[in-house]
Amino acid sequence: MAKLFKAIAPEIKEFIENQKIFFVGTTADEGRVNVSPKGMDTLRVLEPNKIIWLNLTGSGNETAAHILKNNRMTIMFCAFEGKPLILRLYGTSEIYHERDEQFGQYIHLFPKIAGSRQIFEMQVETVQTSCGFAVPFMDFKEERTQLQSWAEKQGEDKLEMYRKEKNTKSIDNFETGLPTT
Repeated sequence: MAKLFKAIAPEIKEFIENQKIFFVGTTADEGRVNVSPKGMDTLRVLEPNKIIWLNLTGSGNETAAHILKNNRMTIMFCAFEGKPLILRLYGTSEIYHERDEQFGQYIHLFPKIAGSRQIFEMQVETVQTSCGFAVPFMDFKEERTQLQSWAEKQGEDKLEMYRKEKNTKSIDNFETGLPTT
């Protein structure tokens, strides 16, 4: 049975910190709904109602475009090992780019990862747990290294050009907040 809470309790924080993957769901008022899987060491619980996560350069930038249009966000975790659990965090988010003071305040909380693009700060309004009885057991083998290797190989200048070409508009043609010049 699902349970609702107003904040991230210590045992929920511990669960979050042990997960290898999370899923981010966003949508604008029109257009497509986006669900993005996120991995690596890119999420931090700062307070019972505040998390941040580091977004890396990828083939799109849908989450950023959606948050500029509608700042609602859902983050979901699933227990793939141990006790079954599905955890959802519901709230509102802001985006911070390298040019923003908050980016500088938070970036040191993450390991240095080539291709770091944005930091999202989420104010958690509701925490929901549910059974997760149908989520399969899966063993974590290792992190994939392709994205970081690719970003390191590109270097900052090529990454900036790539972002201008691929990350300034969503697939629904919404602005993402990244500079275009």
